[in-house]
Amino acid sequence: MTENTSTTAGRRVVALALTADGAPCGLGRAPRMAIAAVEDGRIADWRVAETDWDVLHDQGGHGQHHARIVRFMRENGVDVAAAGHMGPPMVNTLDKLGLAVVTGVPSDMDAEQAVLAVVERLAEG
Repeated sequence: MTENTSTTAGRRVVALALTADGAPCGLGRAPRMAIAAVEDGRIADWRVAETDWDVLHDQGGHGQHHARIVRFMRENGVDVAAAGHMGPPMVNTLDKLGLAVVTGVPSDMDAEQAVLAVVERLAEG
């Protein structure tokens, strides 16, 4: 996993891109997003939101889709965005928002374990 760490340690709200089956995937076409609050190395809150980004990705321009993702991150208080992959323009946009960005999350990893691994990786620096 690779990361851009622009936030501080402590409580983290992680958004993880998920397939319809709940496996980690790329951000831009993710049909679902897990939003997890992690405190003291454990998941304190977990929910999954339907995003339909797999369908919406090709509707309108990239700027419109990026704005949709930014709005989602802000509305959900996210400070860490994690995915199997995301394009450099999206990484740049999220970085400008002050989010830590972690890519390379393996698709065969359990989603909850992936979130904990992301937070642990960020804590290690």
